[in-house]
Amino acid sequence: MKCCVILGGSGYIGYRWGLRLLATGRCQKIVLADIKKPPVELLPKGMEFHPCDVRQPLLLQLGTLQPEWLFHFAAVHREPGHERPEYFDTNLPGSRHVCAYAEEVHCQNILFTSSIAVYGPTIGAMSETSPLYPTTAYGISKLCAELIHEGWRKADAARRLVVCRPGVVYGPGDPGNILRMIRAVKKGFFVYPGSKTLRKSYAYIEGLLDSFEFAMNRTERQLTYNYVERETEPLGQLVQTVQAHLGKKVPTFTAPLPLLQLAANAVQVLTAGRSPIHPARVRKVATPTHIVPQQLMDLGFQFRYDFRTSLTDWTAKTPADFQ
Repeated sequence: MKCCVILGGSGYIGYRWGLRLLATGRCQKIVLADIKKPPVELLPKGMEFHPCDVRQPLLLQLGTLQPEWLFHFAAVHREPGHERPEYFDTNLPGSRHVCAYAEEVHCQNILFTSSIAVYGPTIGAMSETSPLYPTTAYGISKLCAELIHEGWRKADAARRLVVCRPGVVYGPGDPGNILRMIRAVKKGFFVYPGSKTLRKSYAYIEGLLDSFEFAMNRTERQLTYNYVERETEPLGQLVQTVQAHLGKKVPTFTAPLPLLQLAANAVQVLTAGRSPIHPARVRKVATPTHIVPQQLMDLGFQFRYDFRTSLTDWTAKTPADFQ
């Protein structure tokens, strides 16, 4: 590719995808379009930053760059962190503006990251053919955004759309639930919210980027797929894997979810809301997510990582995260 645009290019996925495209020589010019600046001051050769707010029309912000691919990662997604209307006020207009921009600059290829939140609570294993019952503002807005992109694709038979539904993404430099689990084990204890047998599907960043490359290399006019690591393990097994990786056996405890939420509420009051220990985060950790990447499995995608090998790769890339 001569040019591509990454909407949300300063975010965790977007910036690393830009680096992957450069490293593989897949794209000569990469435009990171985002409302915030990239995580580093000096961008590598071939990568540039354009301030951009997807809530507004994009043509005046980006100009006629004529990208061969648009990668749409821009979204309001953190839970907690936003009021309910914010998910709709960004994720829906953002999708309409991205699709309109693709039409204006004659870009025929879009890769959009949706979310496994479109499935809603996962009572059992959920694949791409499972019913979609989102229950959160984020999940509902992502499902609506998928439909907006599908409308763009159906308007022209030559267009291609890739929709990836990733699980919770983790890896080098990400301060999310997996890193919090690692740090809890390093501190010497871990508390299971409700049950150690509930299953949690996670997506290692390097494997997720592998899936983007795989999907781009295919020829389907539309490809919608889940991305999580192939085996969804119980939370208890994930904690044991972290302990083995750190070489540290620590006591673990199981506490009822209502009790942990009360404790998290107390922590929020005592810290004036500054603590990362939040009732919504506790509830998310206690919610099972059993997602099956059946589409990728059927297409022959090679999963390079499971949870254990992802920790090894992560440690090699950013050992400071484990110190």
